Amino acid sequence: MSEGLSEKQVKRLRSLLNEAETNIAAAKELLISMLGDDDAPARTTDDDFAGKVIEGIFDGQTMHDADGKSYPVPANYASKSKLVEGDTLKLTIADDGSFIYKQIGPVARKQLIGTLTQHDGAYYVESGGREYRVLLASVTFFRINVGDQVSIVVPEDNREAEWAAVEANL
Repeated sequence: MSEGLSEKQVKRLRSLLNEAETNIAAAKELLISMLGDDDAPARTTDDDFAGKVIEGIFDGQTMHDADGKSYPVPANYASKSKLVEGDTLKLTIADDGSFIYKQIGPVARKQLIGTLTQHDGAYYVESGGREYRVLLASVTFFRINVGDQVSIVVPEDNREAEWAAVEANL
């Protein structure tokens, strides 16, 4: 470690860099959703896009459509997009078989502070006497260790959500 930098300063700097990377990725997604992707072929309506479009609800790990069929949501996308249970997603299955997710209906959210724990092979954040599961991708992305204080996002209506999205490592 460099002279003059404490372990706490390095940890905070890493946290700030991770947050900046997340904000840049979110800004790029927003820009693409507003202006379109310059690398994608131009189209005038959704009907011009080849593929199948499905809407569903995120449950913390997967998306479920109106018929109850589930679709895997990449953990990195769910983590970086800070998806919470109840968010509405649009899935486009392209002709080449690729899955393209987009959050189209975020539920109202609230932030909580808690402590990262691990048991039964899974990670949890304990906050206010409750435990919320968090994705391994979030734990590794934010470089969180068991015992660390973290900010999480959960549905505002405080329904019996099992999952939370990690906002930041405090």
